[in-house]
Amino acid sequence: MTSAHLLTDAFDRIREAVHEAVEGLTPAQLAYRADPSANSIAWLVWHLTRVQDDHIADVAGTSQAWTDEGWADRFGLPLDPSETGYGHSPDQVEAVQVESAELLTGYHDAVHARTVAYVGALTDDDLPRVVDRAWNPPVTLGVRLVSVISDDLQHAGQAAFVRGLVLRV
Repeated sequence: MTSAHLLTDAFDRIREAVHEAVEGLTPAQLAYRADPSANSIAWLVWHLTRVQDDHIADVAGTSQAWTDEGWADRFGLPLDPSETGYGHSPDQVEAVQVESAELLTGYHDAVHARTVAYVGALTDDDLPRVVDRAWNPPVTLGVRLVSVISDDLQHAGQAAFVRGLVLRV
């Protein structure tokens, strides 16, 4: 197994978890928050996809699907198109409302396609490339990709947990 295969498998697992978390839910269920400070399924999936879109586009040197493919317009959120959800207040979380589960999975699938096209072409020699010198030590491509995978899987798991709460209510 190559690094490219391993990374592709990890991002495939994120996609599967996202689909499982949102499939068949109504807009109201996607917006459910266990309390006023909690994250909704819609916000969690939007956020994990925005982070993946932002970070992969950055390391790949490409534009983001969010703006390039018109997803920001389709979602119509009252947020700046550059926002990924990092540091969002409860009011900003509340603002992430979606018309359907298919909108969330459609955006995620578009980002996933871009992601696996990029990571599928990587070699082991690509992974030590420094992509962010703002940290000490500087962040390499390999570390950035693992960070995205870790963050996305955690949020997908949170969305699955909230789904369980929603289906019990």
